[in-house]
Amino acid sequence: MVDRSGLLALAQQVAPTTLAVQRCLPVDGVFDDLLPAGLARGQRVALTGPGATSLALALAGRPSQGGSWVAVVGAAGLGLAAAEELGVRLDRLVVVDPPPTARWGATVASLFDGFEIVIVAPGHPVSARDDRRLSARAREEGAVVLQLAPSGQGRWPGADVELAVDAVSWDGLGEGHGYLRGRRVTVRSGGRRGAARPRRLELWLPDPDGRLRPVTPGAALSAEGALVPGDADPPRLSSVG
Repeated sequence: MVDRSGLLALAQQVAPTTLAVQRCLPVDGVFDDLLPAGLARGQRVALTGPGATSLALALAGRPSQGGSWVAVVGAAGLGLAAAEELGVRLDRLVVVDPPPTARWGATVASLFDGFEIVIVAPGHPVSARDDRRLSARAREEGAVVLQLAPSGQGRWPGADVELAVDAVSWDGLGEGHGYLRGRRVTVRSGGRRGAARPRRLELWLPDPDGRLRPVTPGAALSAEGALVPGDADPPRLSSVG
């Protein structure tokens, strides 16, 4: 963990490795139908529903493999093993202790100097002042903000892109027994400007082998894996959020 006292020095050390003229950070090919251009620099992406944390890590995986630094602020229960399985390079990942609400905006803003992807889970409504400050700083520095609100609480208003996990099924869970082997999700996208066109994607997050991959069209669910509403409380796979 890194506390706020060391963030400024750390941000100066982790200079972005991709050119600022590259206006989009590439994502794993599984997301091509959902985010054809990748993650646009300066963009704020809101992720909601069960599995929002895993979805954010999966989006950050490809950029981190290309050398981008990733910071995570306030995501309780983040599992490093799960992050690595979803493609995130652990030597490019920094987890920041949750700051007090009064200093939350300043803490997150300090990260934009060196981190190209910043994953945040506010846990409180973001003030209008912090909203303006962080939006301006993200655009200025070319950072991508992935904002987590698994239960819909603390959602950041005015996001450029919204990704909602609204259906989940679990593979390997029987009638009160069995081992969880994989999670199948449906993700729907929306947003503003170029992201206004609704899109839908079904994927394994992760599959029974711990990998990120699309659901094969027409593939049948296991007998134990009936779809459940997105606001249901799903079982947990070790440290996957």
